Amino acid sequence: MQDGMEEPTTAQCPSWALSLGYLGVVSAVALSNWGSAWGTWKSGTSLVHTGIRHPSSVMKNVIPVVMAGVIGIYGLIVAVILAESIPTPHSATRDNSYSIYSGMAHLCAGLCCGISGLAAGGCIGIVGDHGVRAVGYRASQISLFPSSTENAGYSTIPDDEDNAGGGGGGGGDVSGSDDQNKLFVGMLIMLIF
Repeated sequence: MQDGMEEPTTAQCPSWALSLGYLGVVSAVALSNWGSAWGTWKSGTSLVHTGIRHPSSVMKNVIPVVMAGVIGIYGLIVAVILAESIPTPHSATRDNSYSIYSGMAHLCAGLCCGISGLAAGGCIGIVGDHGVRAVGYRASQISLFPSSTENAGYSTIPDDEDNAGGGGGGGGDVSGSDDQNKLFVGMLIMLIF
């Protein structure tokens, strides 16, 4: 005993306390990687869908897939930190110095990281899915509102007939790149926050 600190007893440090700590490690890795896979799948399918119609936007729209992959790396980092802080039992006496309190703390930390990673991966997948498709629809000039009454209030891309009087259609940007860039920046802001 030193300065009022007592050695943990067997009741405070049972052998099964290690299981709680390692369950936290597994939770951090498994749930974060599940969220990462979910986000990659959701945004990756829309990337492939958009890439069929507008191949030049694939590299620009790969950001949600990368961000979803980073979620899995966060879970791995937390799991390594937790695993390194779990001591092994003493080899000679087989006494455990890992308490129930530490095990519960590591379990809660792992669950917190894992469930947050799962939710974040799902959100990145959903926002990435809709954002990539919106950028692709705008870039490939697909009209989501075919009739003129439904089209009121939305930005339109000028046709070649509208620009015929302005010197052969060279006066306006037909690709809609300004709108495409605005949609892309909006998607990035939603993914970051």
